[in-house]
Amino acid sequence: MLKRILATTAVLACCALPLAAQGHAMTAGDEMTITGQVVDLNCNTTNGASGSGHKACAQACAKAGVPLGLLSSDGTIYLPVSSKPGDPQNSKLIPFAESKVKVTGTHRFVSGLHTIEIKTVSAAT
Repeated sequence: MLKRILATTAVLACCALPLAAQGHAMTAGDEMTITGQVVDLNCNTTNGASGSGHKACAQACAKAGVPLGLLSSDGTIYLPVSSKPGDPQNSKLIPFAESKVKVTGTHRFVSGLHTIEIKTVSAAT
């Protein structure tokens, strides 16, 4: 588990370096609402772990810094981000780990990565 956390952290750090070098110029985005499942990005992408049986693990990993993501019904994974420096997004999603949610926010597609800057999040009905 620790190796996965470290590997995920290293990958995200490598992805963040080019963005940091570009400064903090905001990329335009589209307002949208997504309904999907909050997933532990590490376990979901490395071994397909998801669902109610994985909830406790996902919450523990998220509290340790592993990013949570939003898996839409079409299979697209969205990474929650913030335009404010030092503004982690996991705290908004931890209560909904491995559950269906409705998220409203700003979607951006940059360098092959779908992101969502969360404005509202609620349980999907």
